[in-house]
This record gives sequence, structure tokens and C-alpha cells, in this order.
Amino acid sequence: MSNLLEILHKEVVPAEGCTEPIAVAYAVSLAAELLEEEITGIQLHLSGNIIKNAMGVGIPGTGQTGLPIAAALGAVVGRSHKELEILSGLTPNELKMANDLLDRKLLKVEIKDTPEKLYIEAHVKTENHTATAILAKEHTYIEYLALDGKKADCGKPGLSDTEAYEGSVDRIFEFISTAPFSDLSFLLEGARMNKAISDEGLRGDYGLQVGKKMNQQSAVNLFGNDVANRIIAATAAASDARMDGSAMPVMTTAGSGNQGIACTLPVISLAELLGKDEETLARALALSNLVTVHIKHYIGRLSPLCGSGIAGGVGANSGIIYLMGGSLEQIKHGIQNTIASLSGMICDGANSTCALKISTSTNTAIQAATLAMNNIAPTTKDGVIFEEVEDTIRNMERLVQEGLADTDKTILNIMLSKGGVK
Repeated sequence: MSNLLEILHKEVVPAEGCTEPIAVAYAVSLAAELLEEEITGIQLHLSGNIIKNAMGVGIPGTGQTGLPIAAALGAVVGRSHKELEILSGLTPNELKMANDLLDRKLLKVEIKDTPEKLYIEAHVKTENHTATAILAKEHTYIEYLALDGKKADCGKPGLSDTEAYEGSVDRIFEFISTAPFSDLSFLLEGARMNKAISDEGLRGDYGLQVGKKMNQQSAVNLFGNDVANRIIAATAAASDARMDGSAMPVMTTAGSGNQGIACTLPVISLAELLGKDEETLARALALSNLVTVHIKHYIGRLSPLCGSGIAGGVGANSGIIYLMGGSLEQIKHGIQNTIASLSGMICDGANSTCALKISTSTNTAIQAATLAMNNIAPTTKDGVIFEEVEDTIRNMERLVQEGLADTDKTILNIMLSKGGVK
């Protein structure tokens, strides 16, 4: 079971800002740090999914959105060692330098024809040299780093056991039930981090204000102040703030801050409302995070399906059932219920409407948990649901690979067809 603890440590990490544009900044920074002369050009070759997820999202500390400012900041900040927190501590001078670089029209972005959903290729040029960094498969995995074609030492290990992953709901449940609390207590720091940005989202006027408006009692708010709506509002508010460019860090899950928000905040909020102790919360968070990672293994790191809604929603559902005292069998019922409801939710990029999708998935997770605790679940007569929960989960991979093969391209083309989108 120790590999599940390793997976938790690898997949639950902090980030500041949406991970796709931040990964682009990281790649550009890796290349730029190999150069000593003035930059004369930056060329990016990106998979469609990276472009889709980076077009409309706020970049922390800038008041700006999208790829260009993220890439330009990567060229000037010079702190690739901070990985997904590379923009932490951004200064006004760094922002000015990045905008000056954009004003000089030194950035070019092209779609890369690649089967790899997560692919970032950055070429940073000076008068005499070219540095190249390629990230693939994972947001911080350096596949290639070179100066003038000569490989540089990136100091990074090979890919983790992602490809050899053999998780299952049974193994995950056994692990979170038996692991020492001391092994899981690090997850509480992520809980504090995500709770903080949720509180910020409830206070401020971020994005579509999904969480804030659900939380406010007014004549135009049809939602009450019950447990379910308080959980949904707290979860959506964190996404509101994050997608609108809040500089507060988020604890991510499987490469995504919104996935981290979606799978942890319903659990954090319910544990608080029920008065659960820290150990119970840590075990519930371990379950929600690992189930999210499990689902993501099949639908893909980046996908035409909404990872935050589907994977995050299923993870949240499992954690909710655990906090309610549910059994392994009831957790499996909850997974079946949640997938039956959310399996068609598409991803149309990282943007303010992510908070809407997350509010929907959180509501579904609560509804599915209620049914599961009453031992209600769909049967093999119902759509994509199979008798064994692992077969149902594997159907998500088939749905992505066979049924939605061209969906990402269609979504991106629709997004690019809108006036003003660059």
C-alpha cells in the first residue's frame, strides 16, 4: 500500500494560478534560465488541451488573462525551482518587464499536432542562442531541456509510477482505513490552504460569484442556508477566486487546482459542520484525493471531460460518505451514482464557468451520497454502469478514447471562432 502514500505526496501539491498557463510559464522559465543574452523571441508549440485550458483564465497578480502574459512572465521571473508556484511573489517590475516583452511582439504560439494531451514546447531565443524546454504528460515533467541542441541537466527524475498505476477503490479504502494518521496528516495543510481561498471567494467579488451569491440570503436567492447549499457555496467560491486570478495558493490534485478544490472542499466543509476531528478529516481527504486520482488515471490528465466535475465530484462523494459513516459498499454505490449523473460533463477550458461546473458536481456528490447511504445505486440495466465499480470507472476511458476522440478539437474551434479570442 505504500505506493498509494507516494501517489498522495506526488499528486497533492500546491500551485498558484491555473496549472496549464502556469506550466507554460514554468517551461519558458526553464529555457530562459539557460540564456545570458537579451531575449529576442519566444515560440510555443502547445497541445490543443493546453491552449483550451489557458485561454480564458486569470493569471495571479496581473489582472490579465491567458497564455501571453503567463509565457512572458516565465521569461522574466527566473525561478523555475518553484515549479507550479513560479509566480508567487510576483513584483510590479517583473509584470512591467513581461508586458514590455509582449509589446515588442516577441511571442508566437502554435498548436502542436500531437496525440499527447499535455504537451508544452518552449523555444526561447537570443541573438546567438536558442534554449528549448519540453514538458509532457504531467505539468512539471521535463521531457527535454537543451541549449543549442545540447541537452542540459534538468535534475528531474523519470516519470513516476503513473503508467504502472494499479489502484482500485478496494485498495484505496483499505489504505486510508489502516495508514497511520501521521502519514496522512500532511493533507491537513492542503485543507487549510483550500479553506482560505474559499473564504476569500465568499468575501470578494470574484468571477461569476457563484459561491458568494449562493451564500447570500436575499430575495433573488432561491437557495436556503441548509447544509448542502453551504457546502456547495464554499466549494464554488474557491473556484470563483482561483479562476479570476487570485494570488492565493491552492492545493492541487492530479495536476489541477480546481480538482483539488472540487474533491476537498466539500469534505472539509462537511467535516467542520459535523464537528469531525483532524484524523477523521485526514482519512476522508486521503480517500477523496485518491479516488479523484483513480478516476483521472482513466479519463486522462487533460481531457474533453471535466476532470474537476467528474473526477473531483466522485472523489468528494467518496469523502462525504466516509464522513457520514458509510461502508465500502456504500462508497461504491456513491461512485456509481455520481458517474451516472456527471459522465457527460465536458471541459471547455479553464475559465469563470468552472465554478458553475464545480457547484453542479458538488450538488451531485451530495445527492449521490444521500442515495448511497440509503443503499440505492444504478444497476447494469442503466447506461454506462456495470455491476463492478472498477468496470464502470474503466468505461470513462473508453468514453474518452472512442466516443469523444474529436470533442477537444471541436470545443477549441468553437472557442477560437469567437471574436476577440486570441
